Amino acid sequence: MINELQILSLALLEDFKQNVPSNLAETYAKLKDAEISTDTFSFYTSVSSVFSSKIEGEDIELDSYIKHKKFGIEFLPDYTKKIDDLYNAYTFAKYNPLNKETISEAHKLLSKHIVANHNQGKVRTQNMYVTTSDGKIEYVAATPFEVPKEMAKFYDDIELLLKLDLTIEETFYFAAMIHLVFVKIHPWNDGNGRSARLLEKWFLSQKLGDKAWFIQSEKTYYLNHQTYYNNIRLLGLEYTELDYLKSLPFLLMLPSSLFITN
Repeated sequence: MINELQILSLALLEDFKQNVPSNLAETYAKLKDAEISTDTFSFYTSVSSVFSSKIEGEDIELDSYIKHKKFGIEFLPDYTKKIDDLYNAYTFAKYNPLNKETISEAHKLLSKHIVANHNQGKVRTQNMYVTTSDGKIEYVAATPFEVPKEMAKFYDDIELLLKLDLTIEETFYFAAMIHLVFVKIHPWNDGNGRSARLLEKWFLSQKLGDKAWFIQSEKTYYLNHQTYYNNIRLLGLEYTELDYLKSLPFLLMLPSSLFITN
């Protein structure tokens, strides 16, 4: 059945398996929540929300956000609101299955202060270009005519994978591939990166259990954000010309995040 995947590439699965750390399963099994977490506060959800937001340029520090979220210390609303929205999206994902409808709901939550109300949870209807800081186009995403078709394939593939028995190596491979393909389709007007990083971890949790939420993937991507972006760029400039055979460096960043220390 795995050969029935429509958009998530299988091309590098064997190469990925040969390059992931041999103690991947053992390291994953040792993951545990932070002592600072409580029934109403999650340290690792804070880590995910802060560093995923920092990748997008938000000026927020983890220490300040923990003081805000755990201890109720007040900061200016603009300092915390987008991170609070993303925290709420991660919390929503922890208690809901991964599918088309819940992905839309998660985007509504995380984009509350990013896009207009009528665009929250809705695929875009305009062309989308990713530009550099000096205004140069570095990537042309799927056209608005292609997006519904590509996203239908994407949702079908996730549904299929959730039904299959996968090894831990295969699960990490497809989680990272979900992240990458989603970013390349770029279906929302904004919030694509935040969504992709959430989907990656959401898929892991659906297949491997709640320990997935303790993986510091977003922090890994932020601490290596130039490499992260360079690895995404390796595939090509335009959606129709993407070469997923060049995606191995990106895919291997996810398992490496299991070995990051606080």
